[in-house]
Amino acid sequence: MISTYVQILLIILFWSTDCQIIPRIEECGLSCSQGIHCKSKPSGGIFNSFCHDAPASLSSMVLKSMKISTVMKCVQGSPCSLHLNIKGTLSLDENVRGLEICSFSLDTQQSQCINVRFTRKKSKMLNGKKVQVQFNCIEVNVAQHIYVTMKTVPHYCEVKLSQQYYVEDCRNSDVGKYIPACSAGKLDYNLDRARKIVTVNVSNFPRDQDYYVRLCHKWFTCEDVGALAVIKGKESFKSVSLKYSQLLPCLCIEGWLALPDARRIQLCPFENDTQVLWDNIVYNPSTQTLAWEPACPVLVMVNLCRFTKSNDHCEDIEKSFKNSSEKQVKYSRVDTHPRLCMKFTTKRGSWIKCPFAHGEFPAWKMRTAAVAEQIQVFFTSQSKAQFSVLVCNRTQMASCESLGMHHSVSVGDSVSITMSQEMCGSTICIQGWRTDVDYSVPLQICDTYCGFHGQSYSDGNPPKALTHRMKSVESLH
Repeated sequence: MISTYVQILLIILFWSTDCQIIPRIEECGLSCSQGIHCKSKPSGGIFNSFCHDAPASLSSMVLKSMKISTVMKCVQGSPCSLHLNIKGTLSLDENVRGLEICSFSLDTQQSQCINVRFTRKKSKMLNGKKVQVQFNCIEVNVAQHIYVTMKTVPHYCEVKLSQQYYVEDCRNSDVGKYIPACSAGKLDYNLDRARKIVTVNVSNFPRDQDYYVRLCHKWFTCEDVGALAVIKGKESFKSVSLKYSQLLPCLCIEGWLALPDARRIQLCPFENDTQVLWDNIVYNPSTQTLAWEPACPVLVMVNLCRFTKSNDHCEDIEKSFKNSSEKQVKYSRVDTHPRLCMKFTTKRGSWIKCPFAHGEFPAWKMRTAAVAEQIQVFFTSQSKAQFSVLVCNRTQMASCESLGMHHSVSVGDSVSITMSQEMCGSTICIQGWRTDVDYSVPLQICDTYCGFHGQSYSDGNPPKALTHRMKSVESLH
C-alpha cells in the first residue's frame, strides 16, 4: 500500500507540463471578489522602486498570496495568444487603495504594469476582509521566463509579493497546436555542389508572417554562417538560396517565424560529409608543433602513426592517442618526416592524413657504409638534429629487437658499429631515429652485414639505386 502511494505521489510531482490543459478565454479582463468594483490602468512600471514607510496599523501580511498560471485567448478568426492569469489575495485596509501588478521578461528585458484601484466606499465597508483580485490581460510569449511582482498602492516598503514563472513551451500539446510561434514550418532543400549553393523551400507556416532562414554550424548553439535570409509572408515564392564555403557535417539549415521567441527548426542533412574535417592540420616550424582543429564538433580519436608504403599500413605511435573533447588536438616536438601521419578514427571508420608527404618541410636521411666488420652510419639533414642508432633483429615486418647499445650522433657526424659473428644474418638491420623530438619516424637499412663492402641509403622512400646486395627498407619501429 505504501509503495503504491509513493508511486502515485511521484507521478503527480513529475507530471510533465506537455500534458497540462491550458484554459481558454475569449476576453481578458479584471475581476475582484466580495462585490468590490475595481478598475485598471497602466502604471509607472516595475522600475519604480520608491516606497513609503508603512503605517503602524498596517499589517505586513496585508498581501496574502499570489498565484500565476497561463491562459490562452482564442477569438474566432484570429490566432490564439498566451496571457498570464494572476490571482492575488489581500486584506482590505483603509491605508491601501489598490494593487500594482507588474511582469518583467527576463528574456526580452521588457515590463508591463497595471494599477488596480478599488472603489473607496465599498472597500471601507469591508475593512479587514480578504479580497481576491484576478487579472489576465498581460500577453506573453512561448517559453518566456517572467518575473511577477505585486505591491500595494500606495507602495509601502517591505510589503510586496514576487514570483518567477516559466510560460509553457511548444512541447505543451495546446501551445504547440494553437500558438503560431510553434508552427515552425517544414524545410526541404536542394544541393548544388558545383556552385556551393543550398536552395531551401519552406512550407506549413502562416502565410501572413515573414520567415527567417539561415545556415549555421551546430556546436553547443548554432553559429551563423553567412547572411540571414528573409522570406516575406506576402510573397508567393517560398524559397531562398544560401551559399556555403564547406560542406561540413555540422552545417545545418535553420528556420523560424519572424516573431519574438519563435520556435526554431533545424535540418542537418550533411552529417556523413566528414572527409573535409581532417584537412585542417597546421604545423608551426618555430615550435615544432603539429595541431588539428576540427571545424565541427565530432567524436573522434586522434593519434600519430608511421606510414609504411610496402603494405599501405600506418602503425600507431604509442602514447599519442587523444580525443576531440577540446577544440584543438596538439602535438609538440614533431619530426617533419614524410611518413609521419595523423590518424582520425570515428565510428564510421579511419582516415589518415600525412601533412609532410609533399615535401614542404625538409626531411632527414640515413646512410650506411660497410667495410669488413665495421658499419659506419651517417645522417644528413637541412636542419640541426640529434639521432640515435642501434643494431636490431627484424623478427616481423613491423618489429625490430635491439641487439646492442644505442649510439648517439649529430648531423654531419658518423658512428661506427662493430658487427660480431652473432650479428650476421639476413634479418639484421641498422635503425636510426631523431632524439631531439617527441614523435619521430625510425628508419631501417637491412641486409647481411658481413663479408662485403658497400653503401646503402634510407630516406623513408623506396631506393632509386643500390650497390652490391644491399637494400633500403623503412620500418615502423
